[in-house]
Amino acid sequence: MRGLFKKALNNEELTKEDGLCLLNIKNGSNKFYELLNTANYLTRNEFNNKGYIFAQIGLNAEPCSVNCKFCSMGKDHYSLDNTWVKDTDTIINESINLTKEGIDDLFLMTTADYDINRFIEIGKKVRNVIPSNTRLVANIGDFDLDTAKELKNVGFTGAYHICRLNEGIDTEVKPETRIKTLDNIVKAGLELYYCVEPIGPEHSYEQIVKEMLRARKYKVGVMAVMRRILIYKNPLEKYGQISALELTKIAAVTRLVSRPHRGMNAHETIPCSLLGGVNQLYAESGANPRDTLSETEKSRGLTPSKIKDLLLDAEYVL
Repeated sequence: MRGLFKKALNNEELTKEDGLCLLNIKNGSNKFYELLNTANYLTRNEFNNKGYIFAQIGLNAEPCSVNCKFCSMGKDHYSLDNTWVKDTDTIINESINLTKEGIDDLFLMTTADYDINRFIEIGKKVRNVIPSNTRLVANIGDFDLDTAKELKNVGFTGAYHICRLNEGIDTEVKPETRIKTLDNIVKAGLELYYCVEPIGPEHSYEQIVKEMLRARKYKVGVMAVMRRILIYKNPLEKYGQISALELTKIAAVTRLVSRPHRGMNAHETIPCSLLGGVNQLYAESGANPRDTLSETEKSRGLTPSKIKDLLLDAEYVL
């Protein structure tokens, strides 16, 4: 096992088998803490001990036709307390206020059915009112290359997009469709933000490692892992939720296997992950697919101020 840690510290690519070996480390064991130490050391040194605050605004709370079984906004199991669509002025004001709090990247998120022309127009207006050094990221449904180019033209710097675990089984989107969008993002010159998600107890380590390696193939700058949050009466509720220690381990292994070059995230935020190579956390407002309140800032969502406190408490530099 120490050979794998040395391999990672020497910046050698870890194989699928290496990743599986690391994921099978027993939580709480000596090797578990060696793993966390290795990931933590790499992040502190390679990323110059820099911590990042990202913020995401959910622009609409509406039933979504993609119908992901893990999402509170799936059309067949919609569980948010309300339905709404934010107007442009509200989005602009929220964007301005969030950037005033010192965020690094701003994400605009919608359901897959949100009108793309409206989204592009809103993005253009948001770009004009936020600082030029704040990255603007799209988190939307699948799109073609022309749309990717248009997103870039109006000022988006990147896009968050994923081939999710059990894609096509727990969602109504084919994996090939997701992958085509990933390719379009890269071809258009947008930065791809990737994540292994939404991880539940039923997902195999082979599935998880496959997405780590996919992210490495795309040379992602910011990588993440996300556990599925239990939502009452959600179709996947019966499977339960992985522990904070398990998510921390997966984050540490992902840090070693995927080799992001700017940031590593674990979501939802768990403080112990900050000892396992995680240096980036999310603040959230508006609709959240892991919440039942449509204004997640009043529930699960953290504020930039809270994120700042967590990162500083872990002795990251903002």
